[in-house]
Amino acid sequence: MGKRKTREEIQTADKWNIEKMYPDNASCESDLKLSIEAAKDYQKYEGRLAESASVLADALIESDRMEQRLERAYVYTRMKLDEDNRIAEQQELYSKAVSAASQVSALTSFVMPELTRIPEETIKAFLEEEPRLQQYRHVLDSVMRQREHVLSNEQENILAQLGEVLDAPDQIFTMLNDADMKFGTVHDEDGKEVELTHGNYINFMRSQNREVRKEAYTHCYEAYKGMINTIATNYSTSVKTDAISARLRRYPSARNAALSGGKIPESVYDNLIESVRDTLPKMHEYVQLRKKLLGVDDLKMYDIYVPLVKVPKKELTFKQAVEIGKEGLAPLGDEYLAQFQKGIDDRWIDIYETEGKTSGAYSFGSYDSDPYVLMNFDSQLEDVFTLVHEMGHSMNSYLTRKTQPFTYGGHSIFTAEVASTVNETLLMKHLLETEQDPDMKKYILNMYLDAFKGTLFRQTMFAEFEKKTHEYVEQGGGLTAEWMNQTYDQLNTDYFGPALSHDDYIQYEWARIPHFYSSFYVYQYATGYSAANAIADRILSGGKEERDDYLKFLSLGSSDYPVELLKVAGVDMEKIEPVDRAMKVFGQLVDEFAELMKK
Repeated sequence: MGKRKTREEIQTADKWNIEKMYPDNASCESDLKLSIEAAKDYQKYEGRLAESASVLADALIESDRMEQRLERAYVYTRMKLDEDNRIAEQQELYSKAVSAASQVSALTSFVMPELTRIPEETIKAFLEEEPRLQQYRHVLDSVMRQREHVLSNEQENILAQLGEVLDAPDQIFTMLNDADMKFGTVHDEDGKEVELTHGNYINFMRSQNREVRKEAYTHCYEAYKGMINTIATNYSTSVKTDAISARLRRYPSARNAALSGGKIPESVYDNLIESVRDTLPKMHEYVQLRKKLLGVDDLKMYDIYVPLVKVPKKELTFKQAVEIGKEGLAPLGDEYLAQFQKGIDDRWIDIYETEGKTSGAYSFGSYDSDPYVLMNFDSQLEDVFTLVHEMGHSMNSYLTRKTQPFTYGGHSIFTAEVASTVNETLLMKHLLETEQDPDMKKYILNMYLDAFKGTLFRQTMFAEFEKKTHEYVEQGGGLTAEWMNQTYDQLNTDYFGPALSHDDYIQYEWARIPHFYSSFYVYQYATGYSAANAIADRILSGGKEERDDYLKFLSLGSSDYPVELLKVAGVDMEKIEPVDRAMKVFGQLVDEFAELMKK
């Protein structure tokens, strides 16, 4: 954990090959300009979409072509900025891409209101008459569902022009969190003074030295405490934007608006919170067990992530991580594994943390690019899980783009999280079954429990926080740092239970969660985790048919509504059963771990 390297110090083989997208910034900027010009030309269709089936087909096909070019340029600018958020040239290029996207959106904003005014009978007749429209059947069905929420041409144009401004809270937080915020230096387990970063923070939290954990935890939250009013104002603006946008579009709430596009019943969200809250006594039991095993009088939040089983310190190379990952994913078949390896060889992945690089990990890319992965690999077993998680997303993108047209080349967040978490679950079950060392098996079981804690419980807690902040604003309340601190603090107490000693820092944790700027996003990690556990069990207990069902699901993109797509993989998320089943597995794991730790 020394000083971070610069990007120039990293070997080319360890960086993603986004030069395949554009050889230089100028080429990308050219596409941004072409996209704006294409959008201006596209206005020739205004007022004509109902003219004939042929005109409608022409308009939809040309829209896809325009959007595909813009997507490619936008994705490139975002990824180039993520390489080093401090570079002014990349900040400017990304700003131009955001502006271009806003301009294109404004120039084409007539499409949705115009489509919704076409009588349903006319749409059906057009579909029968024009073969080129068959590809857009699901798109047009989605449009019909959104009729009452589409505004007039003029109003849609105004909102589209404001798009860049309305997205500002997310951009502001990214700059503050990844480029400007500093956490100072702390001491590692050897007493060496090192810089604390987003990338190495979690490793400090896993340190067996409690003072190391405490120092990193304190430094981290002191930084957020120092900016809490600024961040609170920024997040409050984001929530107000959600609430106003929903109200303008005649949705009953921001949550309803967020779930409506995917035809996700709000009961799915509420069932998740209900099922997890019903299982909190088992979570409290696990926290109490953690306190006992650590042998501390007062369990603190900085004790929540440290492994409860000490294992020999072992650093993995990235190549070793890839091999372990592939072993875990073997049930998905030879073709899946071969493409997984090809992705590694073709440099889909930007592997190591460098100065200014965006923290965390993600899978990204455009329809006609490789499905790239950003990582901050730190040689730990946990990084293997990050690798298979993000490559799960990328393999989903690869299989979808290989099968679906651009129209359906993306994924709803609801289904995307399944693809990543099935991989994690398969890897976890493989490690538990094959590990011979009793201590290592305890360590992996502890990891599995913490995966449940971090995904099903923690993300549901986040989802409940989002529900509370949006409801408060929609009921006329004004979000302040104090209100959000207190609300989050109480939720943390509810979820972790009486064995956890209270501290004054955890109340600031909400301020460091970037996903809150994509409203009602995080609950899908928890629902995805539940669905993924069900699918992984189905694959492992079944055969070729069950595996092929899942691989077919991975190839369907957004060609149907998320709940319907998951049924192809054998899971019905409209029922509470998948979440309850996952909660039951968690309870069994707590009992198994408690017994193992007695030996």
